[in-house]
Amino acid sequence: MNDLSEITVKDKGIIIRQTKKSDAGALIEYLNIIGGESDFLTFGKGQFHLTVKEEEEYIENTLKKNNALSVTAEVDGKIVGNLNFAGGLKERTAHTGEFGISVLKEYWGNGIGEELIRFMIDWSKSSGVIRKINLRTRSDNTRGINLYKKAGFVEEGIITRDMQINGKFYDSLSMGMFID
Repeated sequence: MNDLSEITVKDKGIIIRQTKKSDAGALIEYLNIIGGESDFLTFGKGQFHLTVKEEEEYIENTLKKNNALSVTAEVDGKIVGNLNFAGGLKERTAHTGEFGISVLKEYWGNGIGEELIRFMIDWSKSSGVIRKINLRTRSDNTRGINLYKKAGFVEEGIITRDMQINGKFYDSLSMGMFID
């Protein structure tokens, strides 16, 4: 597997790297902020309830797996983006998995999401395990859908009433990418 532990995006001061156990506290703070910045996430403001110890264990367990990844984007030492990919737990599904991605609102439009996804795709190709990447996004998340299509993901189907926010249901779009 190639060393994809860290990349720097030229001229933007953005570092994309694998998440470290020592990021746990800052990552929890980040997640609780972004939860309030977009209704396209599966959690809202202050709804990320892991302790620092639990987050450290999650990161540590992710680092041990050959079909899981946690990536952090930082600018000037501040976490501004995150991507997590989890592959299947059983032999028959270990080759495929789903990811979630987020970027602090003040950094939207800077290519951070694109770089996080590119990192994951490169990692997937070099993993020797991952053969398919899946994602779900709200069907009205046009910015996200355009980003995923630009990266090479294709639409696979609609999951109705997949998310509920304040009593209103939202459909999700299932998208995927084959890794050869």
